[in-house]
Amino acid sequence: MASQDWVEKDFYAILGVAKDASDADIKKAYRKLARQYHPDTNAGDAAAEKKFKDISEAYSVLSVAEDRQQYDAIRAMGGARFAPGAGGRGGPANGGFEDLFGGLFGGARQPAGGGIPPEFADLFGGGFGGGQTGFQRTPQKGSDRTATTSISFKGSIQGTTVSLRENNGKVIDVKIPAGIKDGQKVRQRGKGNPGPAGNGDLIITVNVKPHEFFTREGDNIRVHVPVTFPEAALGGEIEVPTLDGGQVKLRVPAGTNSGRTLRVKGRGVHTPKASGDLLVTVDVVVPQNLPKNAEEAVKAFAEATADANPRRDLAAKARL
Repeated sequence: MASQDWVEKDFYAILGVAKDASDADIKKAYRKLARQYHPDTNAGDAAAEKKFKDISEAYSVLSVAEDRQQYDAIRAMGGARFAPGAGGRGGPANGGFEDLFGGLFGGARQPAGGGIPPEFADLFGGGFGGGQTGFQRTPQKGSDRTATTSISFKGSIQGTTVSLRENNGKVIDVKIPAGIKDGQKVRQRGKGNPGPAGNGDLIITVNVKPHEFFTREGDNIRVHVPVTFPEAALGGEIEVPTLDGGQVKLRVPAGTNSGRTLRVKGRGVHTPKASGDLLVTVDVVVPQNLPKNAEEAVKAFAEATADANPRRDLAAKARL
């Protein structure tokens, strides 16, 4: 590296240490920054890569007493050109420094390409051998594969197993956990594409077919249950189908309006994290063809409740 480069670069500032910092302080600062900006943890980040090279360059100079003295002297002289003597590290006798990294590559302190010194190799998962250049990359697993499958509503609630057939005829059985939601993914480890560090994974997107009666809302299950007018008006006990194939008895309060939702605790979807409820929406059914006696009874009811007008306040609500 030319002396002018040393003048323009403040290695102390790059490492964040004072000019009188001890060797231990310089080493500590480098370790911290090298961990932070190492390319293995900042893949594709050009700024981090440049920062890593800068801190490696700064440490390679300040960690060697002779180089640090020469650097301090150059900085103090404001960039006067300086050539090491016979007892120095041996630069060319042209009044300038040899390339800093070129002089270090052959030694044990630092690998080519601005990599890390061997004493810090354990920080990044590997050391450097003689003549090896660059830092060692961790072997990568193969890429993941994707697939899509459809399961029944019951299978999503209780859990199921699906079989996926590959192009080569091989069948992969995939266990679908109970409580999975529509659109969620299941990962089958080691079933992806091969790579130096092993196979990638197979990621399956699960589509849940809708059910005619049950509808899922989070971990709750909603159903619509028809009731007669007398059941809604007078109250009564009804039976409601549940996810497990059984039924639960539910009390409909007297005066229940159509569209009211009643809740049955703990009869929804069960997952390792939570249990939902069964939400029962009541739909009052009006009979289409009344027998004569029933029609007379309804007329009598209408006369008895003539003062009950559910639309009495409607006009006031509609005013702008």
